[in-house]
Amino acid sequence: MAMALRPIDNALPVTPERPKKQAKVAVPVQKRSDSGVNDENQAPVPPSTDAAIDYVSSENLKPLTDPDSNNFIEELDSKDWVKVCESLNNARRLAIFHSDILLPSLEKVIAILMKSMKNPRSALIKTSIMASSDIFNAFGDLLLETHTTNAFDQLLLQLLLKASQDKKFVCEEADKALKALVKSMTALPLLQKLKPYVSHSNLRVRAKAAIPISNCVSKMDLEEMNQYGIVPLLQMAADLLNDRLPEAREAARSIVMGVFKAFTANEEEKQEAWQSFCQTNLSPIQAQSLLKVTSSL
Repeated sequence: MAMALRPIDNALPVTPERPKKQAKVAVPVQKRSDSGVNDENQAPVPPSTDAAIDYVSSENLKPLTDPDSNNFIEELDSKDWVKVCESLNNARRLAIFHSDILLPSLEKVIAILMKSMKNPRSALIKTSIMASSDIFNAFGDLLLETHTTNAFDQLLLQLLLKASQDKKFVCEEADKALKALVKSMTALPLLQKLKPYVSHSNLRVRAKAAIPISNCVSKMDLEEMNQYGIVPLLQMAADLLNDRLPEAREAARSIVMGVFKAFTANEEEKQEAWQSFCQTNLSPIQAQSLLKVTSSL
């Protein structure tokens, strides 16, 4: 009688073949030895192209050798962002030394500035903001004329947005441009341009707009404030006093103090005249907040 085969207990179990691991692509990293010398066996990391951009301050720019050439206009449309930066620096030179030559192309240049500020390249953004400052200083109120005013409105918004960013060196450059803007323009029309942005949905934009508004008010006399409207100006300040960001609240206090000093300049009883005006023209809450600001005087 045949015997049944018994399984061999010590036989090796059959296991399915494991899938092969995918080879990892190693990214070459430039290492330094303890002695500070680069490791010869490591591939060097190529330098960033941002290093090729020089941020030249306005006072260090030199005139163009051929200012009548319009080649820079064509290069503003280049797909090479480095060439655009170079062309923007040429536009800066024209603005500083030959503004009359740049004037016919001003609207085109402002359009390129806005486009460049929307570019992801930080170097291009900073260069365009620096160019904005030089254009403000060169042309001032001319930017508010009919043929450029729409482009200027868009440029102003872009500057406020860039000043509200997290990149510190971009924010700082945009802040400088906004200061140049206030310095170069008549306060009243610029104040009217800035006013809509203190109601912006972005709280940082509100704060960044409040600062140049307060700087505009500091340049205005009582007659100019009356032209704008003292009551609307104080109502704006009262709203900003309740804003979430301290920058906006500080700008609001500066606005209130500027109006107070201009309004009471010829008043003997300054606090009484001011209190009467606020309580007559503002809501009780608004009047109370403004009087609190000036009570220390």
